[in-house]
Amino acid sequence: MKIVVCVKFAPDSTAPRKFSSDDTVDRVSVDGILSELDENAVEEALKIRESAASDAEVVVLTMGPEQARTAITKTLQMGADAGVHVVDDAIHGSDSIASSRVLAAALERTGFDLAVCGMASTDGGMSVVPAMLAERLGVPQLTMASEVKVDGTAVTIRRDGEVATETVEATMPLVLSVTDAANEPRYPSFKGIMAAKKKPVEELTLGDLGVDAGEVGSAAAWTTVESIEERPARTAGTIVTDDGTGADQLVAFLAERKFV
Repeated sequence: MKIVVCVKFAPDSTAPRKFSSDDTVDRVSVDGILSELDENAVEEALKIRESAASDAEVVVLTMGPEQARTAITKTLQMGADAGVHVVDDAIHGSDSIASSRVLAAALERTGFDLAVCGMASTDGGMSVVPAMLAERLGVPQLTMASEVKVDGTAVTIRRDGEVATETVEATMPLVLSVTDAANEPRYPSFKGIMAAKKKPVEELTLGDLGVDAGEVGSAAAWTTVESIEERPARTAGTIVTDDGTGADQLVAFLAERKFV
């Protein structure tokens, strides 16, 4: 069984974020990490590999600048077997549709039985790439899984919605996405960190994948950023001095803002 996990190199959610001069998210001069929700996808792939009756391989796939290799390194330290990094300047500014085009082409090149994704990226949060991949690849999709069971080529998931829980099954090859409730991602061990240094990472360009540069990048994006402005600085709060009328002042403050 070949399991390919699609992961994203995203700006650290705890660090300051900013946009580049072309109104795209700056992924070069900021601290970036493996998108946290993708750690659940990696963990699920590793669990499936460990429980598989036959040999299984976990390959991690990402696209992005040179720094995106950081995301692959983290997954190799967690226990993935190999990585594939699509790096090409033309990719810069790609939206979800273009990203799915590149990832689908890479998946076709590497081959897969199971393509695993997280529930969303921590920077975009659109949750649409898994469905787009399934459509482009012509395979079933099992998305937003809270629990995954694999029996031979059959995959069964539990999807927890707001008003109902669904059990859905499909047969490989397929695209699977898991939520952050599916598992608890493991921490890389010292042994895993050292072993990751010897694991192969293949670098590919758009040319290697047969993807035309005109299909990706800002010029091909279906959405455009109209304007950007910094979030206003926090203003000083109101301090209520309780001189016996503190409660009345608080009620008046809330009533003025129509909170009560």
